[in-house]
Amino acid sequence: MHSQNPVKRAYIGLGSNLADPRGQILKAFAELGKLPQTRLLSRSSLYRSAPVGYAGQPDFINAVAEIATALGAHELLASLLDMEHRHGRVREFRNAPRVLDLDILLYDDLSCHENGLTLPHPRMHERAFVLRPLHEIAPGRIIGGHGPVGECLEKCAGQRVERVEE
Repeated sequence: MHSQNPVKRAYIGLGSNLADPRGQILKAFAELGKLPQTRLLSRSSLYRSAPVGYAGQPDFINAVAEIATALGAHELLASLLDMEHRHGRVREFRNAPRVLDLDILLYDDLSCHENGLTLPHPRMHERAFVLRPLHEIAPGRIIGGHGPVGECLEKCAGQRVERVEE
């Protein structure tokens, strides 16, 4: 990673419920490490969860990746949106089924709400399908404005999330 920009640590939420969801997530893990000025540091196991918002669709496979990147937050977001597009993501309606969904959950300790980017991710502290894989790879992580990831996960105890084989 050769860059004049400082390297930041970011956590990316991954989800898929169409077109071989396990395969989509595993392929996306590999692609994250190939983004410019970016290195994949760790990745969670895969987890199955029920859809949120629009229930008439298949369960999701979810995971979280930890990356080191010299990309700015907006550059990273643009790269993730491009990756979704290459995988065939179509945004039909809110919470629709999707081939690949990539969200920046945390970008160092940056807190922002601008130009289509809100950090920390605004609903991550309420979603076990994000918190459980995040807790697996970063149990001591603090979610700005909400506290330790483990405490947030405890508040989501009623949400079904199960680890699946790769």
